[in-house]
Amino acid sequence: MQLCKFREQNQVRVGVVESAMVRAVPDQYSLSSVLYSEDLKNILKSLPLGPARPLDQVKLLAPIDEQEVWAAGVTYIRSKVAREEESAGSGASRFYDAVYTAARPELFFKAPAWRVVGPGEPVRIRRDATWSVPEPELALVVSPSLRIVGYTIGNDMSSRDIEGENPLYLPQAKLYDGSCALGPVVTLLGGLPPLDQTTIRLTILRQGRPVFEGSTHLGMMKRSFEELVGWLSKETSFPNGVILLTGTGIVPGEDFTLASGDEVRIEVDGIGQLCNCVA
Repeated sequence: MQLCKFREQNQVRVGVVESAMVRAVPDQYSLSSVLYSEDLKNILKSLPLGPARPLDQVKLLAPIDEQEVWAAGVTYIRSKVAREEESAGSGASRFYDAVYTAARPELFFKAPAWRVVGPGEPVRIRRDATWSVPEPELALVVSPSLRIVGYTIGNDMSSRDIEGENPLYLPQAKLYDGSCALGPVVTLLGGLPPLDQTTIRLTILRQGRPVFEGSTHLGMMKRSFEELVGWLSKETSFPNGVILLTGTGIVPGEDFTLASGDEVRIEVDGIGQLCNCVA
């Protein structure tokens, strides 16, 4: 079972998604109030739902309310290698090797909810960057009590040249308008295949033609979901819950950079496909 947010006649609705059909829940429920319910599946069964309509006929929104979005870095070996490549000559590459093997993971603030874009909305590349890439990631939906309640797809847009110049520039490389996309739906806890069978696929289209394709699977992650949430919640509370991007295992090489007009498609087994154009 999955949940989504969608727009209907200028009103934001929450929907239950099954078999590519969506049914609206009563207006008084927000996405978070449903997701954070202690007896979620029984509540969903007891709610009076609206008529079913095809999911592809509604305007989906980013599945977020007021949560902060955080991100983990260097959780796949490919990400470690990519960070070292982009930092070559700056003396920073050794930091990424150290964090990959360290007990403490790399965690950073990615976006407030108002800065997140949803399916079909444009992500952005910085005007002052020369090397920009998408980072396709599984995102954990975490309740205020720090329970993982679901999963969605995240795009952690990154300016690799800015980050590679100096690790202290990471906030500028990662946190800017249009730098984070989420969607299309939230798959409830238990709804993913086994991790080594959950594939993440990235396709980048330019003028309708693929210019980059790559894939990985969640079994390649070095750290567990629970480990990442545990470190994130040390000394930090999240009264509205939090969405945690878990890192990427797909990074285009240094000969590739995004261009305005590109289309980024990220697909995760058990969730769906998140598509955004590049502005």
